[in-house]
Amino acid sequence: MTGLVVTIRPEPGAAATAAAGREAGIEIEAWPLSAIRPLPWEPAAGRFDALLLGSANAVRHAGPALAGVRGIPAYAVGEATAAAAVAAGLTVAATGSGGLQSLVDALPPPLRLLRLAGAERVPLAPPAGIEIATRVTYENAPLPLAAEHAARLGAGALVLLHAAAAARHFAAECDRLGVPRGAVRLAALALRIAGAAGPGWREVRAAAAPREGALLALARDMCHEPPPG
Repeated sequence: MTGLVVTIRPEPGAAATAAAGREAGIEIEAWPLSAIRPLPWEPAAGRFDALLLGSANAVRHAGPALAGVRGIPAYAVGEATAAAAVAAGLTVAATGSGGLQSLVDALPPPLRLLRLAGAERVPLAPPAGIEIATRVTYENAPLPLAAEHAARLGAGALVLLHAAAAARHFAAECDRLGVPRGAVRLAALALRIAGAAGPGWREVRAAAAPREGALLALARDMCHEPPPG
C-alpha cells in the first residue's frame, strides 16, 4: 500500500480534497503548488443567454464585475461549481457531470454563452448555433516544491493531479529538485492531465470520469494495489 498520498491543487481545493479523502478512507496531505489570484475583467458587450462555468474558482474570484451578469442563468460543469455559483447569487439552470464539452454539446441552440474561466482552461468546440465569449477571472500562479517535500517524494508517493498546468509544473519541480520520477505514481483527473505530466513515472492512471469522486476512487484502488514492477 502506498504510504504518502498528496494533492498539489491550490487552496481551498487542496483542503477539500484532503477532507474528501478522509471520508473515503485515504489520508491525503495537502501540498499546494499554486495559488489562485483574481484578475480584473469586464462583462462582454452584448446580450448573453447564460453563463458557462467550468470551475468554482471562476465564480469565487470573479469579484464585483460578477454583478453585471448576475441576472442571467448559469450552466455549471459539476456540483462543486454549481454550489459556488449559488453561493455567489447566481441561478443555476443545469449542472453537468461529464466535463464542460459534454455539457455544451447537450445545450439547445441557438445560444450565446459568456464563459467565466481561468487563464488555463479546457478548449471548447461549440456545436452549430452556440456562441461562446470568454472572460478570464483568475490565474493559478505556480509555487515551488519544498525541499523537504521533494525528499519525501523520493521515498515513494502517490500524487493526485487536477489540472494539466499543475501536472507540468509538478514534473518540472521534481526534475529541478532531483526527485526520481520512477519513485512517484500519478492519479490524474483526466487523460489529458496525465499526459501533461510527461513520461518516466512509476505509474500513471486517469480517473474513469472527470469528477473528484472518481479520482478518489482511483487513488483508493492504487493505494491498495502493489505498484508495477
